[in-house]
Amino acid sequence: MPSVERRATHSIILDQRHSVANTENFSGVERRRSAPTRGEPREAGEVAVFHELGKALTSSLQLDQVLRTIMEKIDEFLRPDTWSLLLLDEIKQELYFELAVGKGAPALKDVRIKMGQGIAGWVAQHDEAVIVPDVSRDTRFFSKVDEKTKMETRSIVAVPVRYRDHCLGVIELINCIGTDGFQDRDLSLLEALADFAAIALENARHVKRIHELTITDDCTSLYNARHMDFILETEIYRSQRYGYEFSLVFIDLDHFKNVNDTHGHLVGSKLLSEVGQMVKTACRRIDFAFRYGGDEFVVVLPQASKENAFVVARRLHRMIGETRWLTSEGLDIHITASVGVASYPSDARTKVDLLHLADEAMYQVKNSTRDGVSAANVGTLPTY
Repeated sequence: MPSVERRATHSIILDQRHSVANTENFSGVERRRSAPTRGEPREAGEVAVFHELGKALTSSLQLDQVLRTIMEKIDEFLRPDTWSLLLLDEIKQELYFELAVGKGAPALKDVRIKMGQGIAGWVAQHDEAVIVPDVSRDTRFFSKVDEKTKMETRSIVAVPVRYRDHCLGVIELINCIGTDGFQDRDLSLLEALADFAAIALENARHVKRIHELTITDDCTSLYNARHMDFILETEIYRSQRYGYEFSLVFIDLDHFKNVNDTHGHLVGSKLLSEVGQMVKTACRRIDFAFRYGGDEFVVVLPQASKENAFVVARRLHRMIGETRWLTSEGLDIHITASVGVASYPSDARTKVDLLHLADEAMYQVKNSTRDGVSAANVGTLPTY
């Protein structure tokens, strides 16, 4: 199910999330690095680059806009056959191709490079720029990437993308070294472009984190009620357009006040957190779990019929009732839940009506036996 806690990666590809861009098939002859522009035109061009990137950074929080500009300027000034931006997966300690431009780029989509492996891995590990005029003479060269792309790498220039003292990834240029070598001025420009990329990446991470905080419940780390409104609107739109069904499960913990009265509100909050995590892990990856408020939870089941929702509701009801809660705290708390189910479009066609019917079904259990499951327009269900 979608998680708001995982992975510090970004939606920065030009068209698709986590895909590798192949904006243009550069031929080896056409894209060979031309002689650098000398004198005032080159200086004016570099000033214009920095002005354009600075403007992009301050006027937009869209990462892809900044990376587009960096991509264009690398192509304009340095003329590589292929270039790529690799980002560091900090959990796995591997580099993956977040952006690649040129021949063979699509083949890089699923390639991962371990820290210290190849030129890019070495640069990430040592946080140093590297110029390799002839890869056949460098033992660090990782030839398996060429096997994937069917390209011939002759030279590599790679610089770390760092923010403060932290390496975020590597920019790597393939076959951009001309007969006169790779000039210090070109390296300085590339390192400056890497610095702009680092600022853009870090900004994107902060924006992503702020967004997560606005849609996440502090106690349970589930989505909050505000985000539930958005998801319900989205699912209704999708279901109307494609003729899907979807269902909603409303969960209310029975006698939760007794837990607070007996053990205190801190224990009550920990119990809510444990229940929330259990609800999330019990759902599919495409499902959405929310803390609606107090001791109430809502699960949205995309493309799930009412009968399928019955199965999920019974399973969640059973798991809540059979679990021994807060054993890690030296406690052994037993709770039950009252659960209601409603589906789109068979029960309701608006988010307000759908939520109301699921809530009403839950209260049908709450106001009678508690510890059970009920469905809109069906009534109490057997909990086997």
